[in-house]
Amino acid sequence: MPLALLALAVAAFGIGTTEFVMMGLLPNVADDLGVSVPTAGHLVSAYAIGVVIGAPLLAAVGVRVPRRRMLIALMGLFTLGNLASALAPGYGTLLAGRVLAGLPHGAFFGVGAVVAARLVREGRQARAVATMFLGLTVANIIGVPGGTALGQQLGWRATFLVVTVIGLVAMAALAALVPHLPLERRDGAAGGAAGAVGELRREVRALGDRQVLLGLLTAVFGFAGVFALYSYLASMVTEVTGLAESSVTVVLALFGVGMTLGALAAGPLTDRALRPTLYGSLGALALVLVAFRFTVHVPWAAMATVVVIGAVGFMTTTPLQMLVMEKARHAPTLAAASNHSAFNLANAGGAWAGGTAIAAGWGWTSPALVGAGLAVVGLAVAVAAGVLDRGASPGRRSRVVARGAGARGAGARDGAGVR
Repeated sequence: MPLALLALAVAAFGIGTTEFVMMGLLPNVADDLGVSVPTAGHLVSAYAIGVVIGAPLLAAVGVRVPRRRMLIALMGLFTLGNLASALAPGYGTLLAGRVLAGLPHGAFFGVGAVVAARLVREGRQARAVATMFLGLTVANIIGVPGGTALGQQLGWRATFLVVTVIGLVAMAALAALVPHLPLERRDGAAGGAAGAVGELRREVRALGDRQVLLGLLTAVFGFAGVFALYSYLASMVTEVTGLAESSVTVVLALFGVGMTLGALAAGPLTDRALRPTLYGSLGALALVLVAFRFTVHVPWAAMATVVVIGAVGFMTTTPLQMLVMEKARHAPTLAAASNHSAFNLANAGGAWAGGTAIAAGWGWTSPALVGAGLAVVGLAVAVAAGVLDRGASPGRRSRVVARGAGARGAGARDGAGVR
């Protein structure tokens, strides 16, 4: 494994920690700043807004910036946002700091995925991308519970100061370990400002590809199924399962263990068969969410099911990331970054759908069934996209094969397209 992948994983660990740790710190932040917990909850949404806005915007701005330099710059912006959060004198400035910290999230993972795919030989690109995402999953096992405990003992500002230090370490690791990767050359591409405009147009055209858009739509619905449940998991295990509040961190850590197992499995499976891995993970997610409606009443069964939900839920991320990169193979950066905007729309949409079901009086377990329905919609979109892809005309398929032969910039496996 190239050491550069370790640097990407360290950065992903810091990003994952700051994204999810706010959920555990909401009571502390609310008490310290004199706002209600629901108002403090807007700090979670602020980060997601930053991701949705920043992913396509920063990816578009950086299309002509060398990959390593872009990664370091994005991590610098992330570090600055966390430092601003730690030093925020009031709620408004903390809200702004959270938006600032979220801006580079999607662009970093988009550029990072392209870099990871270029660091390894043909046929191992999905495993490389999954290795980067391991940092995100490990954050949910160590970073989020640890950051929550630190914030409870020393104050929430200490947590963001530690994440700031992680950001600085990640910047140093990226500078030391990620090699210089020249930008992909385009036939007839101009230099200077004209070249930058042409590259941006190419990225936007790739983003408009039907298969890319269907992949993004799959991410929005499919991953929303995970967050319809995850957003209310703490309440479910205390109100329905009967676990003590002190057990919530253990349950969240178990979810993180599942995410890590899913990331480990997704890499080799995606390299072998991308679409079947995506179909299988979405179908399994729908089934296990339905099962949780019943297992939640038994503590050991509930915990075991949480691990499985984390695993099959996160198994969708690698094939979805590779899918949009494959279909936008000649200009993958904007599409790969926009995939993370789709994931964060899924986070927000899933949480809203699950909360709506609870507010309607359907019970604490209703988000599990809502999540299952969303996963089924995501599966339907994915299957429809696969059918349309197989139905592409032979002439068009031949042209795609010819253009894709030998391409490695987007992590393409071969000219045969997505399997």
